Amino acid sequence: MNHQEEALDSISFAHQIVDLIEQKQAADIVVLDIHELTTLATYFIIATIDNERQAKAIEDSLLEELKLRQNVRPLQLDGLDGAGGGWSVLDYGDVIVHLFTDEMRRHYKLEELWSKAPIVAKVI
Repeated sequence: MNHQEEALDSISFAHQIVDLIEQKQAADIVVLDIHELTTLATYFIIATIDNERQAKAIEDSLLEELKLRQNVRPLQLDGLDGAGGGWSVLDYGDVIVHLFTDEMRRHYKLEELWSKAPIVAKVI
């Protein structure tokens, strides 16, 4: 598979994740294409959540749905069970999901840090 095919698969996967977190009422969802800026991942998904309970519901939904649909599990999980202090991260390799409370999103300012990354999708 060449880079273009991988990118198409990654963007399809990112859109699946956006659909799932949108169903769980996450807000201000942004997908950044970071592949030209780092080897860390291809896409960052950043979304705002109301509280840790909502983060846990989104995390559970992603874990369940992606495992059922594609047998995909995250490589790394941080912030599950309220331990994230308002920031949860699910690392799916090419796609990394960041779930922030509004306060933590303003504090860490990932969009500013990665401001050179093109925005691929935005759901307000």
